[in-house]
Amino acid sequence: MTGYGKADCEVNGKKITVEIKSLNSKQLDLSIRMFSAYKDKEMEIRNEILRRIERGKVDLNIYYDSAGNENVLQFNEAAFQSYLVQLNESARRLGIAPPEDPWSLLLKLPEVFKSEILESDDESWTVIRKAVDTAIDHLIEFRIQEGKMLEKVFENKINRIESLLEEVKIYETERVESIRNRIAESLEKIGNVDYDKNRFEQEMIYYIEKLDINEEKSRLANHCKYFRSTMNDAHGQGKKLGFISQEIGREVNTLGSKSNHTEMQKIVVCMKDELEQIKEQVLNVM
Repeated sequence: MTGYGKADCEVNGKKITVEIKSLNSKQLDLSIRMFSAYKDKEMEIRNEILRRIERGKVDLNIYYDSAGNENVLQFNEAAFQSYLVQLNESARRLGIAPPEDPWSLLLKLPEVFKSEILESDDESWTVIRKAVDTAIDHLIEFRIQEGKMLEKVFENKINRIESLLEEVKIYETERVESIRNRIAESLEKIGNVDYDKNRFEQEMIYYIEKLDINEEKSRLANHCKYFRSTMNDAHGQGKKLGFISQEIGREVNTLGSKSNHTEMQKIVVCMKDELEQIKEQVLNVM
């Protein structure tokens, strides 16, 4: 959900710039900064962003520069005098000497300089609002381009997991024979112990059934197909893809716990690596 959009307009001789950017977030976390002349319009902008942008940490900044040579900053003498009176009064109450040079301190305080001389009117707001919409359009276009890139990444990762799943089949027969031989060798090491061959086979079947991974393979394959089909659906599938990736992780973990085979465990590690990269990027999907 990372993205960036920018638009400019001019109102009353001043260049207005609208910038909007977004970062990954599970929900919509919106922050708006704009000059106070149009502070009453913040809710209108907020509702528009809520309507068009579903997820992400979104920051919208509206600011302006003077397009002419006029001095934008204006000294607010009333605010300065108020600060000065309060400073001297506090010094008197605390029994300390007031600063010898209050200018350097007071000039840094809020409202001493007014930088927002732009006054609100409906005609100007119509121009600014159009710039806001354009910036949002650019952000969405940015996200769409990133989404196309992520689609290719996900496709490659899912293909890789499916390919690794096919490699698991190579070691399944070898895995069962290895388990059977290991148990038989352990019995031989005990010595001349008479045991029921039929019971041994029954126990082997029971043990191997507990390590059977056919269901896990089937579910993992289905989850991969579901991930791919969901990815091709309309927008707003980011959370759903996150849930599917969690299900893929469960099957991969079960494969690892049941594998009981070195090469299969290596394959499972590779699957987990691919899946982690999917989980990192799926947060970036609407």
